[in-house]
Amino acid sequence: MKDNLFARSEDDLDFMPIIPLNETDNENLHEIEIPKELPVLPLRNTVLFPGVVLPITVGRDKSIRAVNDAYKADKLIGVLAQKDSSVEDPGVTDLEDVGTVARIIKLIKMPDGGTTVILQGKRRFKVGAVTAEDPYFKAQVVLLQEEEAPKEQDFEAYVSNIKDLASQIIQLSPNIPSEASIILKNIENPSFLIHFISSNLNTELHEKQQLLEIHHIKSRADLLMQLLQRELQFAELKNKLTTRTKTELDKQQREYFLQQQLKSIKDELGGDSNEREIKEMQKKAETKKWPATAKDLFRKGVERLERMHPSTPDYSVVFNHLDLMLELPWGELTEDSYDLKKAKKILDHDHYGMTRVKERILEYLAVLKLKGDMKSPILCFVGPPGIGKTSLGRSIAGAIGRKYVRISLTASMTKARSAGTGRPISAPCREGSCNPCER
Repeated sequence: MKDNLFARSEDDLDFMPIIPLNETDNENLHEIEIPKELPVLPLRNTVLFPGVVLPITVGRDKSIRAVNDAYKADKLIGVLAQKDSSVEDPGVTDLEDVGTVARIIKLIKMPDGGTTVILQGKRRFKVGAVTAEDPYFKAQVVLLQEEEAPKEQDFEAYVSNIKDLASQIIQLSPNIPSEASIILKNIENPSFLIHFISSNLNTELHEKQQLLEIHHIKSRADLLMQLLQRELQFAELKNKLTTRTKTELDKQQREYFLQQQLKSIKDELGGDSNEREIKEMQKKAETKKWPATAKDLFRKGVERLERMHPSTPDYSVVFNHLDLMLELPWGELTEDSYDLKKAKKILDHDHYGMTRVKERILEYLAVLKLKGDMKSPILCFVGPPGIGKTSLGRSIAGAIGRKYVRISLTASMTKARSAGTGRPISAPCREGSCNPCER
């Protein structure tokens, strides 16, 4: 076996490379003579399974003594997982009851005083009684019998499905080398396959411990398959999110590249003098209470303006249109007040006589008050100049609390020409209201 083992501390065993030995070693597990009492090595964040190899760096004083004494004797040691990996100095109650008898294959003294050991799991055991806690844990071990793999077609389907699921997870995981799938394909011993995959499975510690404690190999394979299916779903989702994020980043990078090219072209044509004006317009647009259609229209206009050079003829047309949109008082309305007594008082104060005209105006306001909307005929005052038409309009605006706008249209103007002047639409801009009284 190649000695390309990457040791980890017993406090940091999240992604431990667990290297399989020869599968035939599993067939001789029952021939090993194991004493009834063994020193115990507590492990954090991992579970050792029979047949697999686990390289770790031992740092705690108790663990170093246990490993050294076991290596000098028969090189056998009991390995138990901690229930809570955050416990610095575990007691008897902090250890699991079921663990694995391991053989110390190699012990390496490090320059910093630490010890690196390479363990190979041999037999599952259950703690009978803890016989010592100092200088390290010792316990009486009760060996658990390993059930032989059944020669059933159903179980063979389990094993085949486990291999397929593990291979799919390897393909979807960029951190796992592709050689791992080759190792899986060459494992023929079903028990060793289950133990090897269980050791490398990225799952919770208590779930790995549950796999170790299950006696029936078929039940162990069933649980392992469920955990693999969950892990595969997670890997597929993670891969999907990674692909989507990469696509979005590619799109953003492309847009950034095109923007930089566009900026270079503008600089060649004489600089980007309109950038400050466009930013000011965008900043001003953030304060407007626009409907969705107007907001989308403004955005498209700004995008069109950014692509144009200020010297082009259409630039001023688009700029003036957007500027007019910003000047309009979107959503700024005055509240109408249909107080007929107040209206009559204002009309009498502003105009002497004109009884019929003022009565008609009051009737008009009374109808608006009852209907509650402005969908009614437009008042039209006809007469020569200087008889009070404009002043009546101003009085009506003051009576209902609206702002007043005067728009002068000559009799010869057509509808098309009046629309072209821009006077009707610019009137609200002057008064800052969407609903002024116009004359």
